[in-house]
Amino acid sequence: MAKFTQEEIDKINSNLKTPEDALRWAFDNLHDKVAKASSFGAEDAVITDMMIKLNPKARFFTLDTGRLNQETYDVMDRASKKYNIHFEVMFPDTEEVQQMVRTKGINLFYESVENRKLCCEIRKVKPLNKILSTLDGWITGLRHDQNENRQKASMVEIDKMHGGILKINPLIDWTWEQTLSYVKEHKLPYNKLLDMGYTSIGCEPCTRAIKPGEDLRAGRWWWENDTHKECGLHMDHSKAT
Repeated sequence: MAKFTQEEIDKINSNLKTPEDALRWAFDNLHDKVAKASSFGAEDAVITDMMIKLNPKARFFTLDTGRLNQETYDVMDRASKKYNIHFEVMFPDTEEVQQMVRTKGINLFYESVENRKLCCEIRKVKPLNKILSTLDGWITGLRHDQNENRQKASMVEIDKMHGGILKINPLIDWTWEQTLSYVKEHKLPYNKLLDMGYTSIGCEPCTRAIKPGEDLRAGRWWWENDTHKECGLHMDHSKAT
């Protein structure tokens, strides 16, 4: 792929006003080498609907960690049928998972941050890296209001963690309320965990509904104290230069 300079990215961002603008730019410039990463949260429902309206042949992928909620599999099935799309499902390496579980236990992530990051690395990060190595760009559901780490993200940015490919964040300026409103207004297939108070969708043992007044990402790895929690899929923008 052609590499973009930060100056070029800044100019591109200055011309993008809506999520659809960002998606059109990605389709026009990255063609079939861009794909949407989906964990089947509210943001993913919105972006999937926008993408299909712009490009019925758009690509989608998801990471099946082996520990997802049934509700997540259910909405994957509904979205596939509604939009006639195929999700490219990425799985972790079987031998790595077996070795990890044999040596550290099935619920190792509750024992330490290091164990949790190891589990995320094997079940999520490595499968993600595998598919991103074949792409020139990926589309995410990141928003500024999700947590402090994501407040410096842009609609289009250079993903230095993944070889300089582009990361497209169409909803970066949207709020949680805007996202839910679009889902309801357009009657989209959505993850029923949203009705249970889940504002972030992840693995079943590592995600819970949030409590009143909590941060939108508070339900992820709730037993940890660090408010900057990430699994390793996205750059920590609070530390980026």
